[in-house]
This record gives sequence, structure tokens and C-alpha cells, in this order.
Amino acid sequence: MAKMTKSAILAALSEVTSMSKKDVETVMSAMATLAYKEVKKNGEFVVPGLGKLVKINRKARDGRNPATGETIKIAAKTVVKFRVAKAAKDAVL
Repeated sequence: MAKMTKSAILAALSEVTSMSKKDVETVMSAMATLAYKEVKKNGEFVVPGLGKLVKINRKARDGRNPATGETIKIAAKTVVKFRVAKAAKDAVL
């Protein structure tokens, strides 16, 4: 089974909500922009029923170059992760 494309998602949401595809696309892009701003500012953004985007600080650590086996330093950095809500896990699994 093929993955849903962006246009397929827009068409499905348009059909369910009785909104035009253009309006659905506007809402989705506005939500994405809002999520990016909130994660950057507050460290997390909750999507009710799905989960939340969380900003996490990773510590510096030692790694290994797989080609040479040489030990290297991996710098500390900030990453964004998505934590799936329990309701979503239960619905899918």
C-alpha cells in the first residue's frame, strides 16, 4: 500500500471538513508554522490526539568512525523529537 501524499491528505481532509483544498492547505501550513514557532520559543508543541514536538538538548559524547574505528568527539546539540500520544498508540496498535 502506498503512502499518502500531501495532495491525498488535503483531498481527504477537504472531503471530511467540507472545506476547499486551498483552505485546508492554508490551515495545515499555518499549523506547521505555529508549531515551529512554539517549539523554538517554549520547547514543545502539543497536537491533541497525536502527540507533541519537543526540543531536547543532547550532551556531547564520544563516537566512533565506522570506517577507521577512530574515536571522535560528537558535539552537544539541540534536536527536535516527536513523542506519540498514548491515545494515538492505542488507536494504531
